[in-house]
Amino acid sequence: MIATKTVTAANQMSSSVVLTGYFNLSISGTWVATVTVQRSFDSGDTWFNVDTFTENTQEYGLEPERNVYYRVGVKTGDFTSGEVVLRLSN
Repeated sequence: MIATKTVTAANQMSSSVVLTGYFNLSISGTWVATVTVQRSFDSGDTWFNVDTFTENTQEYGLEPERNVYYRVGVKTGDFTSGEVVLRLSN
């Protein structure tokens, strides 16, 4: 499963993707913002913040539960300028 998004304004999130086991997060581009990774245990009805980033990074995570949805993006009020290239995959 892969979710990608290029963010150029606030309040933009990737599509949600089910991640189980190890997964990758890629944040790149030239930008000023706060990127937030979120997860949901109820198919996307309720989102919880997992982590935030303010610079380019390549990370990996571990989700031990099944059927947990993830998304990544920039929330309202967290974007200043640029273009953020986001990718979640496993």
